[in-house]
Amino acid sequence: MDNISDFKREFKGDIVTASDPDYPQAIARWAFNAQRPAKVVAFVKDSADVALAIKYARANELPIAIRGGGHSPYGASSIRDGLVIDLSRHINGAVVDAEKKIVHVGGGAIWETVDKAAMKYGLATVGGTVNHTGVGGLLLGGGYGWLSSRHGLVIDNLVQATLVTADGSILTANDTENPDLFFAIRGGGSNFGVATEFVLKLHPQRRTVFAGHLVFKATDLEKLIEVGQHWYPNATDKEGILQMNAVAPDGNPVILLFVFYNGTEAEGRENFKVFFDIGPVADETREIPYEELNSIQNFMTPPGRNVYMKGLAQHKSDWPSFSKAYSRVLDICKDTEFRGVLLIEYFPLTKISSIDKTLTAFRRDPTHSVLVALMWQENKEENTEKARKWAHELTQIIVDGQDGLTGTLSLGYTNYDPSAVSGEKDANANKAKIVFAGNYPKLQGIKKKYDPENIFNKWFPITPA
Repeated sequence: MDNISDFKREFKGDIVTASDPDYPQAIARWAFNAQRPAKVVAFVKDSADVALAIKYARANELPIAIRGGGHSPYGASSIRDGLVIDLSRHINGAVVDAEKKIVHVGGGAIWETVDKAAMKYGLATVGGTVNHTGVGGLLLGGGYGWLSSRHGLVIDNLVQATLVTADGSILTANDTENPDLFFAIRGGGSNFGVATEFVLKLHPQRRTVFAGHLVFKATDLEKLIEVGQHWYPNATDKEGILQMNAVAPDGNPVILLFVFYNGTEAEGRENFKVFFDIGPVADETREIPYEELNSIQNFMTPPGRNVYMKGLAQHKSDWPSFSKAYSRVLDICKDTEFRGVLLIEYFPLTKISSIDKTLTAFRRDPTHSVLVALMWQENKEENTEKARKWAHELTQIIVDGQDGLTGTLSLGYTNYDPSAVSGEKDANANKAKIVFAGNYPKLQGIKKKYDPENIFNKWFPITPA
C-alpha cells in the first residue's frame, strides 16, 4: 500500500499532512524544540489502524515515530519527513475493573486520566509525578512515581500489553503469552512495537494524602542536603521527596521541596519535621485528594517552552558539587531568558530493588536520580546548543563529586537521557548496549524476532542479533 489515497480509504482514524489546517497542532509537542516536520501524522483509532500505518510507512520507506503523550523533550515522539503513529487523539482512555483491581489504559493516555479513573473506586497505581505526561513513554522506559516506594516501578505493575509489531501482527504480551516480548517492553522502550493498550495493577489507596511544596532560601541548600542524607536511608514506603534547586521567574534562586506522605496532614508534618525545622519561607503543603498528587509539579512544567534535560545517578547527595553546580546554574541564568533546575529524586528504593533483575529489561541500580533541566522561550538551534553544552557541564560537575560511582551507575534514569533518541544531535549509537548492560544480548535476540529490520529505532535503538 504505497498510495496515500488507498491508505486513507482503509484507515479509520485521521490522517494529517502539511496541507491540512490542523497540521501545526498535529506536530506540536510539550517542548517546542521537540517538534519535527512529519510528512504524515496518523491518528490511529485501534490496533488495526496501527498495522495499516506501519504497512504504509514501510511501503514508502518512511521512518516511524510513535506519539503517546508527546512529552519527550528529545524528539522521541516526532520525526522529520516521516510518519508519526499518534495514539493521543483516539486511544487515550482508562477503564477500571474494580473487582479484578486492574485498569485498561489506552496507549495514548496521560496519567491524569488513569489517576482520576482509578480513584473513583479508591484505587491507584504507580504513575508519573507530572500528570500530563503520557503513560506509554514513562512505562516503557521503567517509570518512577510517588507510589514506587510501596509498589515498585510502573513496569512492576504491568499485567499485560497489546502491541502491534513490525510485520503488523497484533500480539498480547504477559507472563505466559509472548513472555519474551513482555520482558523486553518492561524497560526496553519502543524498540519492539506500538503499544496500544496496557493493563495495570491497581492497589487500595486512601482518598487523601499529605503533599505539596515548601519554599526555602538558596542558602539552605547545605542543610537540606545534610538532612536529606539522614532522612533518606530510613524513609518508609509511605513517603518521597523531590528537591528542586531552581531559578524563579524573577531570576532569583529558590529551592522547592516537594513532599509526599501517604497519610494524614498531622502524620505528614510529623514525618517531615526535620525539614520544617529548617524554616521554609513558604508552606504550600496540605492534605489533598489523591488524584491531585501527580499534579503538584504541574506549575513548574507547563507546555510551550523549549526544554533540554539530562539525568545522572547518585548514591548520595554531595553538598560541595551540588553547590558548585547550582552556582553555575545561577550564572547561566543571570540576565538571560534561560531558567534552570537541578532536581534530586528521593524515592525509597527497597521495593524496586527487591524485584529480580532478570524479570525485566530495566536496569535496577541502587541509586537515586538527578535531573538537570534548562528552559527558554526563543526556539533557535543556537539556544538548544547552549542548553546542551551547559547541561553536560552541570552533570559533569555533579558526577565529579561522587566517590565510588562506576560509569554504569552514573548513567542515570533512561527516560532522562538525551542520547536515547536516534536521529537527534545527542544520539549515541552505542548507548543502548551500555544502558541495558547484561540484558543487551537477550534484547538483541528479541529484537531480531519481532523487528529484524529495526523500523522501531527512535529510543535507545537495539541492534538486532
